Amino acid sequence: MKKPDTIADKVRLQDAQTLAQGYSPAIRAMEIASIIAFVGLEAALVYKLWSTHHTGPWLLTLAVVLGYLAADFVSGLVHWMGDTWGSTEMPVLGKAFIRPFREHHVDEKAITRHDFVETNGNNCLVSLPVAALAVAVPLNGPGWVFLAAFLGAMIFWVMATNQFHKWSHLDEPPALIGFLQRVHLILPPDHHRVHHTAPFNQYYCITVGWMNRPLRMIHFFPLMERLITWATGQLPRQDDIGTEAAKALVAVDDAQELPVLQAAKELLKASAEEPAPSVSTRPVP
Repeated sequence: MKKPDTIADKVRLQDAQTLAQGYSPAIRAMEIASIIAFVGLEAALVYKLWSTHHTGPWLLTLAVVLGYLAADFVSGLVHWMGDTWGSTEMPVLGKAFIRPFREHHVDEKAITRHDFVETNGNNCLVSLPVAALAVAVPLNGPGWVFLAAFLGAMIFWVMATNQFHKWSHLDEPPALIGFLQRVHLILPPDHHRVHHTAPFNQYYCITVGWMNRPLRMIHFFPLMERLITWATGQLPRQDDIGTEAAKALVAVDDAQELPVLQAAKELLKASAEEPAPSVSTRPVP
């Protein structure tokens, strides 16, 4: 008896070698420049924070912790965008940003062979505008200091995300890294393995992974996908896993709506089916 097809059976991934060859000298030069600029901006921010009298240990600690949570969410949002939309053939973005996501699904161990520049360059590049904004914030009071520290902490953790991600794929991470993974202070391998089950449509957050369960509970990413498909007509993950699997996954997501959405649809349907109130034709005296 033939086993029924699953969505994982329909997944059609791209060639790993072809994707790896997309890492060009121009992209590497851009990543090196991004790392240098990022380090310079973060150093300037630390100097500004150190020089102001509005800082305090509790304020800075809160900024670092909230920045960590924000970075985890941002990592999931960017990861979802890179996995779900666009094509490796897009100008600039295709080779520099989308290609690494596609390669990682085909060869998840490739990241363990990347050096520091290839691992972290992209994240430094996308963090530069926020880094510049953090440095530009006027430190005229505790609120402004908190904002600058929060932004600086968030992009520091965003920069570190791919390093944490790389460590989660190592067969034998260093002892300290393994301990941090076991206590779930950085991304644990078992937690991240959920994402690497085809069709790669869950657990996108890869800084620490704390935000994965809450976002899954509220169906955050499926709802975003429906909104974008409604607005653009684009099919999620079509370039990554193939048209057949992408269509099958959309059908499954449509069948798994949040109860509140199902209830809202039923109310709208019932409202539409209610007969219109009769209008009296009796003349007014």
